[in-house]
Amino acid sequence: MANSGITADSLKEIIIERLQAQHVSVVDLSAGCGQMFEVTIVSPLFEGKGRLVRHKLVNETLKEEISKVHAFTQKPYTPEEWSKLNQS
Repeated sequence: MANSGITADSLKEIIIERLQAQHVSVVDLSAGCGQMFEVTIVSPLFEGKGRLVRHKLVNETLKEEISKVHAFTQKPYTPEEWSKLNQS
């Protein structure tokens, strides 16, 4: 598989900038070749939006980057949802 030119770090920076993300976790599942990413995004932009609308927002915002990779999995959360998930 060819390298996409997308790295976990570059993808994280783009997500923070474009989606006003408060927390981003990017995991490269392709052993560093930048073809498969699993992304967790926590953003206030997701407030009041259902899962499908959130996914569409992320896909539209990252259209260019996603087109360069083989697989992109996302988990979008609002800050409130993320806080509840991470309460001990």
